Amino acid sequence: MNKVLPGPVRLDKWLWAARFYKTRALAVDEIGKGRVQVNGQDAKPSREVRVGDLLRLRQGPVEREVQVLALSHVRGPAPTAQTLYAETPESSAAREKAAEARRLAPEPAQTITQGRPTKQDRRRLSEWDRWSASADPD
Repeated sequence: MNKVLPGPVRLDKWLWAARFYKTRALAVDEIGKGRVQVNGQDAKPSREVRVGDLLRLRQGPVEREVQVLALSHVRGPAPTAQTLYAETPESSAAREKAAEARRLAPEPAQTITQGRPTKQDRRRLSEWDRWSASADPD
């Protein structure tokens, strides 16, 4: 069970407790890479998070914007962790739109119809390349 704290909590610890990142070390790395902002400003892992802060964070291709509703320094079950924040409606809509775009995007491997060229195909290609450049005097 998460212990709700009255005072501020470190940003890396809150991100870990809210289950955005699997470990605090991963949270620190992402913060260090500038992928987490608090109230529109880049933050350090030791930055104190307060109720009402607006966090913008990126998890791989997914970008989220959440508002801090409660503080905790203990990692608990996912349903409890979800009570620590509320995702903004704009962020939720953008995330769903990006997921739909990824779902509808063509798989790059599907564009290859024949696969890798065989040895015979490569010989034909190299033979064609060798004779394709003509030295005709015009």
